[in-house]
Amino acid sequence: MPKMKTHRGSAKRFRVTGTGKIMRNKAFKSHILEKKSQKRKRNFRHETVVASADYKVIARNLGLR
Repeated sequence: MPKMKTHRGSAKRFRVTGTGKIMRNKAFKSHILEKKSQKRKRNFRHETVVASADYKVIARNLGLR
C-alpha cells in the first residue's frame, strides 16, 4: 500500500494545534469591505475551530486519520 498523500489545498488552509484541533481562517474578508464595520473586519483576523461536521473529512485530507 503506498503512503497517503496530504491534500495540498487543505494543507494551505488549515493548521493543527498541539491538542489536535483543526483551525481555519474566517471567510468574507477579501473584498466589499467598505460596508462592513471595523469590529466585524477585526474579528475576521482570528482563527476559529473547524465545525465538527467537517472535521472527519479535513483530518483525512491532512493525513491525520
